[in-house]
Amino acid sequence: MFKNNPLKHVDIGSRMDGFVAHVASFRQIEFVDIRKLNTQIDNIRFIQADIMDDNLNLTNYCDSLSCLHALEHFGLGRYGDKIDYQGHLLGWNNLYKILKKGGRLYFSVPIGKQRIEFNAHRVFSIAYLLQMIEGRYQIDSFSYVNDTGDLVKNAKITEEAIKNNFSCRYGCGIFELTKL
Repeated sequence: MFKNNPLKHVDIGSRMDGFVAHVASFRQIEFVDIRKLNTQIDNIRFIQADIMDDNLNLTNYCDSLSCLHALEHFGLGRYGDKIDYQGHLLGWNNLYKILKKGGRLYFSVPIGKQRIEFNAHRVFSIAYLLQMIEGRYQIDSFSYVNDTGDLVKNAKITEEAIKNNFSCRYGCGIFELTKL
């Protein structure tokens, strides 16, 4: 983020006390969340919105976007959003609309065997994520945190890795993508 120095960076639903606060320590960031934010923080402009909403009016809004460990919750009702089995896809489509062509998306979700864990989140298979990405984004880099907590940087996405989800049951896939 620092190196790329985008004109406008927007974060969707990531942790305020983590990534968002870190970025706000050196630049302005817009933070979108379904939940209300009751405090004002320097360098953070808050927008309360439901990213699953088809009427979201943020088309081609920014050149840099992050959604870190958030998409897996969309549509499951855990954070006050409406229950919608396809909520992650509605959110994914809106992320695509928000980002300008050529813009960067920083994206992470749990990886492993495809499933929904009740009252928690989704876990995505690598094959499913690649289907979501195909035709929309170029993968600039892929890293992941494995089940033992080790960070594997710039992992090669091979057929075997796709088949076994990088041997993760509950890992964290971290993508840097460019919108086509």
